[in-house]
Amino acid sequence: MADNSKAEDTASDSVEAAKNASDKKEKLADQVMQNPQVLAALQERLDNTALTPSSYIETLPKAVKRRIDALKQLQVKCAHIEAKFYEEVHDLERKYAALYQPLFDKRREFINGEAEPTDAESEWHSENEEEEKLAGDLKNVVVIEEKAEAEETNLKGIPDFWFTIFRNVDMLSELVQEYDEPILKHLQDIKVKFSEPGQPMSFSLEFHFGPNDYFSNSVLTKTYKMKSEPDKTDPFSFEGPEIVDCEGCTIDWKKGKNVTVKTIKKKQKHKGRGTVRTITKQVPNDSFFNFFNPIKVSGDGESLDEDSEFTLAADFEIGHFFRERIVPRAVLYFTGEAIEDDDNELEGEEEGEEEEDAESDPKKDSSQPAECKQQ
Repeated sequence: MADNSKAEDTASDSVEAAKNASDKKEKLADQVMQNPQVLAALQERLDNTALTPSSYIETLPKAVKRRIDALKQLQVKCAHIEAKFYEEVHDLERKYAALYQPLFDKRREFINGEAEPTDAESEWHSENEEEEKLAGDLKNVVVIEEKAEAEETNLKGIPDFWFTIFRNVDMLSELVQEYDEPILKHLQDIKVKFSEPGQPMSFSLEFHFGPNDYFSNSVLTKTYKMKSEPDKTDPFSFEGPEIVDCEGCTIDWKKGKNVTVKTIKKKQKHKGRGTVRTITKQVPNDSFFNFFNPIKVSGDGESLDEDSEFTLAADFEIGHFFRERIVPRAVLYFTGEAIEDDDNELEGEEEGEEEEDAESDPKKDSSQPAECKQQ
């Protein structure tokens, strides 16, 4: 009987303790819920949850979700049709590249002094023609001297044409070292070649050099491999062809002229004898010509480290820039006109982004209602 009494007392104590703990939790919860900051945080979280598209989709009936899945199937088929569209665009680019080439060949002749333009070919009306006409009288004073100087130096073509473009364009000038400059002055032409019909999508850049003291190659090539098909694991990310890999070429450097490596001397101490010797070794050197020895994308699915990924992405961007801007509009990058256009275009894009930010964030522009707008 005594044992039963003790058990009942223990059970009673446990119930009482549990009740007290429950009361404390309720009081604490009441105190927390009366805190305005806590209430505001909870309300904000609820609001954000309510505005999340995925949370809305989860609330839909099963039959509606089934129809949404069907729409996604249609979207994947659209992505595959879009991929075919870009393949045909590539075919068109190849076709029109053949039409551009005679003009680019004549451009090369004028640049390298292989031909002289006729009066009709060299006629050009500048926007600043009136100002130039007013300044013409002053210029006439030195015309004879300039002609004499040109004859003395036997000046041909347009000196340092491509090198000047490298110097004008920030994306390229950042790659060029001082010891690269005398080599680039031998650059005579840059061409873009598209892959042949039936071959995997790609394009090649050809850098044509005149005879020089640095390497024996007359042409250095860089080929960019492209893919125009939706990713099987993420088909909705497809936005057109993308560069997926690139291949350079072997540069046949003349003895002692390889600017992509440098020789360093290092002192080495023998562990046992304690003697010191000096050894020489070659290490990589910063140079534009590393452009022709790119990082290889691993074919076994291994991921690159962050630095390698950044370097490869920059390489792809440069290759695309040569293809889309530099080669088609070379003279405008030589004169700087295209650079001004690019800067103006970039400023316009930045202004547009700022306006979009103001529209999307009511805190930035209180005059705009917090709602979606059609652009």
